Amino acid sequence: WVNTLALSTEHALKTGPYDQKGRRPKEDEKAKQEAMKRFKEACGAGQPERLVSGSDDFTMFLWDPSKSKHPMTRMTGHKNLVNQVQFSPNGQWIASASFDKSVKLWNGNTGTFVTSFFGHVGPV
Repeated sequence: WVNTLALSTEHALKTGPYDQKGRRPKEDEKAKQEAMKRFKEACGAGQPERLVSGSDDFTMFLWDPSKSKHPMTRMTGHKNLVNQVQFSPNGQWIASASFDKSVKLWNGNTGTFVTSFFGHVGPV
């Protein structure tokens, strides 16, 4: 089963035209332009929107839904089910949390493993 999904543009979609202090342009057209600018920046320089999924089989998949119905890469390393995945606001990193009591960091463009964070005494 798939437990969790995240889009590389999720932060831009959630915040829209609002800045870090919760302000937005007063004019609707400017707000629309700002939201579109943030979305395009979140996609990166020529980088398509990406999707990451985490599942019960301890794995994750990185997808490019605009190009293929098949995953770009399979990401392995957790020793128990993956219950949360999230891209960094700029899409460069993916963090995954698991019932194996670890958080792992991955490259958000390639799905390459970077490092593990341990220290939790229970499922993350």
